[in-house]
Amino acid sequence: MTPSVDTGAVNPHGALLVAGTTSDAGKSALVAGLCRSLYRRGIPVAPFKAQNMSNNSMVTPDGGEIGRAQAMQAHACGLEPSVDLNPVLLKPGSDRTSQVVVRGRADGHVSALSYRTRTAALREVVVDSLTRLRSRYDVVVCEGAGSPAEINLRATDLANMGLAEAADLPVVVVGDIDRGGVLAHLFGTVAVLSPADQARIAGFVINKFRGDPALLAPGLDRLRDLTGRPTFGVVPWSDRLWLDAEDSLSAVADGVLGRPAPPRGEQWLRVAVVRLPRISNATDAEALACEPGVAVRYVTEPSRLLDADVVLLPGSKATVSDLAWLRASGLADGIAAHAAAGGPVVGICGGYQMLGRRISDSGVEFSGEVDGLGLLDLEIVFDAEKHLGTPTGTALGEPVTGYEIHHGRVVRSGDPGLVGSEGSDRGHVLGTHWHGLLENDSFRRVLLRRLAALSGRTGFEVAPDTSFAAERTAQLDLLADLVDTHLDMPSLEHVISHGASPELPVVASGLAESRR
Repeated sequence: MTPSVDTGAVNPHGALLVAGTTSDAGKSALVAGLCRSLYRRGIPVAPFKAQNMSNNSMVTPDGGEIGRAQAMQAHACGLEPSVDLNPVLLKPGSDRTSQVVVRGRADGHVSALSYRTRTAALREVVVDSLTRLRSRYDVVVCEGAGSPAEINLRATDLANMGLAEAADLPVVVVGDIDRGGVLAHLFGTVAVLSPADQARIAGFVINKFRGDPALLAPGLDRLRDLTGRPTFGVVPWSDRLWLDAEDSLSAVADGVLGRPAPPRGEQWLRVAVVRLPRISNATDAEALACEPGVAVRYVTEPSRLLDADVVLLPGSKATVSDLAWLRASGLADGIAAHAAAGGPVVGICGGYQMLGRRISDSGVEFSGEVDGLGLLDLEIVFDAEKHLGTPTGTALGEPVTGYEIHHGRVVRSGDPGLVGSEGSDRGHVLGTHWHGLLENDSFRRVLLRRLAALSGRTGFEVAPDTSFAAERTAQLDLLADLVDTHLDMPSLEHVISHGASPELPVVASGLAESRR
């Protein structure tokens, strides 16, 4: 670790870009931890991600759609989320196309190639949003996307070195040592960049370390010899960090979500969450996983439903194709059998739409009609314009809030509503368009009692004191504790205030020299 630098207070309007050697290297978590650390010391700070690619999104109080990770990071800063925190969001609907959300509103679809034609205009949007944030907060901690070493995309990059160049940002690169090869990843990330981009790389952070730091120290010394750059710290692995994942990459099928506490009663309640190929807002299941005695698993094949008490169908960015996958995989038959035996099934947004009788579309996802699973008396029509909202209401006798992100509109329902007239409540089969509904503590307790009763889990006891908001805050504080304990914060704050050292060397490589 580099020697600490006594910098005093962070200079107003400082900023930092946290880039990563790979996707899921820990950028989102590190940004949240840095933000929380600064916020706890009274420094006005905001997060920023120029361009996110994720189907985990939420609706901001100002009515726009942004990545869920930026909403979590805003919470770390004590802020309400806004569209400035994530001005460009790409929502993959297939392996080749994504919906583009610009400043919170859907703005067409692109392929990987056609997107390049839009980046010049989007760069102005990104820089404008970042400029506004920097005028309002003393520090803005920016999160990169993927890896800055994707030099084939450098000319049109909005989120990594392209953003660093446009906004004159210093960069810290984080690597996930749990994947292996982290020292090569860190060295190679710098080495493939142009000399101008290399000059912005101030140093490194290593994430998810398990073991004796003394064994890693010689490697860090050698990395500094090779690159001239310090490692600002080594963040240890923590299995207590699992809420608000950036996307569903970390939602491994057949793995238990979170770290469930033992049941308060004599029995567990087992929840199977279908891991759809284009799952969206996978975080809806996290509130259930915070409950003692509730074991939540992601499943991808029908045998995993056999011992489930509850089946949850989550949201989808490609409802119709994911419905076809349900049928092809055998999961549709498994869900139908579970419901026929009186087992509870819960659908959220796209999952709710799949539970109905019919889905009609004139071009949003496909053209035509398709039969749903028929477990709810429901008909859906896809509208071209996406519906966004942050509604409030009452469900199962409890006050609730949530957010809506969907093209599908209910045109007929023969079932009682779940949240007032919204959603469907057929007893053992329930559904709603509302995301975040399960985060309402009192509603979740009432729902769990019903689900346990329907499942015959008479020995399951609902905890009376679980607070999802408190669980989220505790994880943010844990991130800040890890940052404060294991990173050289004075040196990082010096980088935030003054930029990367002007004396950093260029790391020689064939790629770098060929561009000189």
